[in-house]
Order: sequence, then C-alpha cells, then structure tokens
Amino acid sequence: MRNTLIGLAILAGFGPAAAAEVSSAYTELDFGRDCAVVAAAGPDDGDWQDLVCSGWRGYPVLLSIADLRSSAFYGFPPAGDRPFETFAAFNDVGPRIEWRVEIEGDRSTPFATIHRWTVGGAEGQRTDVLVVAKVGQLAARQGCTVGLVTASGNPRANDAARKLADDRARQFNCGTDKPVEIGRPPSFGGAGIGRN
Repeated sequence: MRNTLIGLAILAGFGPAAAAEVSSAYTELDFGRDCAVVAAAGPDDGDWQDLVCSGWRGYPVLLSIADLRSSAFYGFPPAGDRPFETFAAFNDVGPRIEWRVEIEGDRSTPFATIHRWTVGGAEGQRTDVLVVAKVGQLAARQGCTVGLVTASGNPRANDAARKLADDRARQFNCGTDKPVEIGRPPSFGGAGIGRN
C-alpha cells in the first residue's frame, strides 16, 4: 500500500524536485560600447584604469587594466578591494564571455564564466587560455578564478572548461581553494602590478 501511495504521489507531481538544468549564454565585450571607465590613472600615476562593463542580465563585468595586463571579476564584487588576478606576462581578454547558467523553473542564475585570454610569451609567442571563474552573487559577493585551461593546440578546451565550471565553481571557496590547471597555462595569480 505504501509503495502505491509513493508511486501515485510521484505521478501527481509531489515527488522529488527535478535537478536544475545547466546551459550556456554568451555576451560580447566591446570596450567602446559596453564599458564605462570608473577610475583611471592621473598624469603621474602610471597607466591603469578600472571599467564596469555590461555582462549577462544585470551581472556586471569589472575589468582592471594595468601595465598591459588585465584582471576581470564577473558579477557582484565584495566591498573594498578585489584581488588583481592576472597572468605574469602581458595579456588581453577576449571579446566573448560564456556564462554557465543554472536554470530552476523561472529562475536563471549564472554561476561561472569561461573567458578566453591571450597571453604573451617569449619571442612573440602567444598562448590562448580559457579562464574559468566563479560569478559573484548579489548576496555572497564571492568571485574568483576557479581554473585555467590551455586552449592553444587543445581542440577539447571548451568542453574541459565547461566541465570544470560545472563541477567546481558553485562550491569553490575563493581565497582557500587552489585553481585547477589543465594543460600548461602561463603563470597566473594575484599580482601587485600597476598601481604604484
């Protein structure tokens, strides 16, 4: 009798909730169109600037550029200073951001981004790297780099980056957990570059 009642409850829609669906959404990053400069170096203050750019459905992208290196934060940042995470070598962020979005009913929440960066190397050599980042939510305001996937010479880089985002970003503890490296990405981390 009990099994019959459980079966009827599931058929009637009273069973366990279905797992959330995960999909990708894409935004373009056009500095002239999508970004506003919110702070910049003065005449004798080096060469840096901070920008706020439109992201996905109200989630901003915050870029800091200093000494030909970029740092990006996706979503809502913590109060005060956020870390300047970048590669040791000169680098550029790409024009397209993939957002990994969890969908539950009518609610869609981006939890990770995948963003292609180009990093300089010796003798003009350049390496493409997919930077997987945790998106800062309005309440928690915790976002950071979850992992790096070398994209140059890796035809499966996008799949690896999506798996990394889906498996680790939601539970990743910024400041405690160490980012995962897939392939041989250039040196990356918190850097005290630029603002002297």
